[in-house]
Amino acid sequence: MALKRSNKLSAAFSMSSMTDIIFLLLIFFMLTSTLVHPNALKLLLPQSSNQTSAKPQTSVSITKDLRYYVETKRVNFEQLEPTLQAKLGEQPDMYIALHVDETVPMKEVVKVMNIAKKNKYKLILATRAK
Repeated sequence: MALKRSNKLSAAFSMSSMTDIIFLLLIFFMLTSTLVHPNALKLLLPQSSNQTSAKPQTSVSITKDLRYYVETKRVNFEQLEPTLQAKLGEQPDMYIALHVDETVPMKEVVKVMNIAKKNKYKLILATRAK
């Protein structure tokens, strides 16, 4: 009587462990991507051919020689934030129109943007028609 052993090796590959690893990586990347916060400032930039529906309560202007104006009143940069707070108050979602000469350095514009962000004002960057 000849007895046969049935110890055959299976050549099949099981994908279950691979799908578990892929699933865990997917969860990891989804969680880490939601924790990243961009440092970009949100601006309402109207196109030069269209107008925005938001009506600004006041305007800030920066001339090419770096003089700051709130509407038509000239103010120093140190007095810009208190002047805006006195004019607009502590109300959130107030719109400010920002008029900047094209030769003004970007760091001067960012200073005004930081003041607006700190006080929760929204900026509308004024443009001219082409």
